[in-house]
Amino acid sequence: MGLVSLVWIAPLVFVAFVAFRTFTDITSNGLGSLPRSFSVDGFVTVFTDGLAGRAVWNSVIVTVSTVFFTLLFSSWAAFALSRFHIPWRRGVLLFMLAGNLLPPQILLIPVSRISESLGIADTLLALIIVQIAFGLGFYTFVLHGFMRSIPVEIFEAARVDGSGELSTYIRIVLPLCRPSLAALGALATTWVWNDLIWALTVLRTETKFPITAALLNIQGGFVSQWNVVAAGAMVAAVPTAIVFFMFQKHFVSGLAVGSNK
Repeated sequence: MGLVSLVWIAPLVFVAFVAFRTFTDITSNGLGSLPRSFSVDGFVTVFTDGLAGRAVWNSVIVTVSTVFFTLLFSSWAAFALSRFHIPWRRGVLLFMLAGNLLPPQILLIPVSRISESLGIADTLLALIIVQIAFGLGFYTFVLHGFMRSIPVEIFEAARVDGSGELSTYIRIVLPLCRPSLAALGALATTWVWNDLIWALTVLRTETKFPITAALLNIQGGFVSQWNVVAAGAMVAAVPTAIVFFMFQKHFVSGLAVGSNK
């Protein structure tokens, strides 16, 4: 496991070393040499030239909105499918999940055409809707499994005490599903923040690009300034790492144990 960890960690360490080196150091001693300088000029260039500031804010808007509404809608759907006698509910669940089995490449043109016909092309709203649509099936499938594992006696006791469906959902189901919601929230944040393909599909204006799409512009505009490119890569990677470590406990327990721990 130590060797496997090194394989994953080595590129990250290399990028960090490059990001904190000066351009002169890299050109004089080579990209793969040991650092002989320490500088934050790469990060300053990324933000002062407007390469990352607006892009980070766009990514925050898209990620927060997508994660919130996806978990909200999927929890509604999972609660209904797990507790109500809906005809063909298993087929409905599998149909929702089947959308995640399609390769996204075959859906690029339809998604682009639909967003244009709806008049929302080249907007963050279009990107948010696309992200919600393609994540809803998987999150509903996972939450459905957790909610099905909640003992029926809990719902019967709540019904005897006069609790309605909305009250049961808010006061009983959501607290019990907190580990799974936290785990899915961490996964969704990582997937949405790191997404590139849908951003390039529905967006055209550079000022509306999230950080992943803006990173391509950084690589194109600063192709020889590796410290700037590495700094942009670190700016794109750090937020998801922070979210994962903040929710690491819930992430592991939510995936490994379930909602009735």
